[in-house]
Amino acid sequence: MRNYKTQMEAAKKGIITPEMEIVAKKEYMEPEKLRELVASGAVAIPCNVNHKSISPEGIGMGLRTKINVNLGISGDCKDYEVEMNKVDMAIKYGAEAIMDLSNYGKTHDFRTALIERSPAMIGTVPMYDAIGYLEKELVKITAQDFLEVVRAHAQEGVDFMTIHAGINRRAVESFMRDKRKMNIVSRGGSLLFAWMMMTGNENPFYEFYDDVLEILREYDVTISLGDALRPGCIDDSTDAGQISELIELGALTERAWAKDVQVMVEGPGHMAMNEIEANMKLQKRICHNAPFYVLGPLVTDIAPGYDHITSAIGGAIAAASGADFLCYVTPAEHLRLPDVNDVKEGIMASKIAAHAADIAKGVPHARDKDNEMAAARHVLDWEEMFKVAIDPEKARAYFESTPPAERHSCSMCGKMCAVRTTNMILEGKTVEFCDE
Repeated sequence: MRNYKTQMEAAKKGIITPEMEIVAKKEYMEPEKLRELVASGAVAIPCNVNHKSISPEGIGMGLRTKINVNLGISGDCKDYEVEMNKVDMAIKYGAEAIMDLSNYGKTHDFRTALIERSPAMIGTVPMYDAIGYLEKELVKITAQDFLEVVRAHAQEGVDFMTIHAGINRRAVESFMRDKRKMNIVSRGGSLLFAWMMMTGNENPFYEFYDDVLEILREYDVTISLGDALRPGCIDDSTDAGQISELIELGALTERAWAKDVQVMVEGPGHMAMNEIEANMKLQKRICHNAPFYVLGPLVTDIAPGYDHITSAIGGAIAAASGADFLCYVTPAEHLRLPDVNDVKEGIMASKIAAHAADIAKGVPHARDKDNEMAAARHVLDWEEMFKVAIDPEKARAYFESTPPAERHSCSMCGKMCAVRTTNMILEGKTVEFCDE
């Protein structure tokens, strides 16, 4: 029987939990150092006491950049088998987190199966599930109804929840004053904004924030403070609404930590490349070094069908500048629910961004795989290259699609391969290209 409710409470008491031991080993970090980071809030280990299949991961300062995969059932796409195929894809390619964004009907069965199956962290947005779960029109939902959904998700074993508590009346006033091109693009944020405007009430997640924290603390659910006013186009980035909400999130972070609830803070959105670094440093400052979770940022608005690329560019800059957790974006972003192939493309783009950032940040052993690839390429060992590659299957398929006459190189350069030429000269051999 453990004598603490949450990882943060244990860390503050000087206890190194089994989850901390696992994460420390994965991150090549001393357990005591990790405990200190968890106690300060600079690292979160989202790990619900009811998620028995989880392989714990840490998110935050000094750790590898983690990625999240979004999936779930919608009214237009409600094939549970397809969504589970996406789950398997995410697990296969090493996503550390999966967010179930289901918003159609009774989602309990899908979420329960997901939690039972997944070693990855599971996140949800209770606001998405509220209308289907409660079977009420938005305007008729009460503050206590919203809390009921939060409790249901916590009991099921969800490890972190996006709670849009920062879009209170003060933040809304800033948003209304500073006109935007895209207004509110956060689904949960728009629903709360509509509820507030229709009922005249304060945001229930803000008004009853202490009640939310008590539920989360009971099950050790990490709160992911949602950015309801994130920019939905590059022209709206770093405006009054975004920054006003961020200031509220900084205060909410400290209130959660006071209750021993672990915190992540969510961030933009769409943002030009030259603004990203400043935003990451601003968030870390205002939110007291809490782990930062970003969607993208997408660095241009004109690439539907290729937004996994615009997101990877922004994500790499963001993570190199301090972000800790990247939410993947697929080629289907802004267009439709992603299929299994889209999910893979999104995962790969996000993993590349995260890995590139870890190299830039000097995360321990981040370069190891790159050095292994260089060694394999140096001796033209194709099997080893495929083994080290982030996507071995695709690498092999490309190589084999146009097989070279000799396997000493690929079909691009053939005998003129620079590696082959240099190796032969250094070995004292003669380089010849023409057959006699």
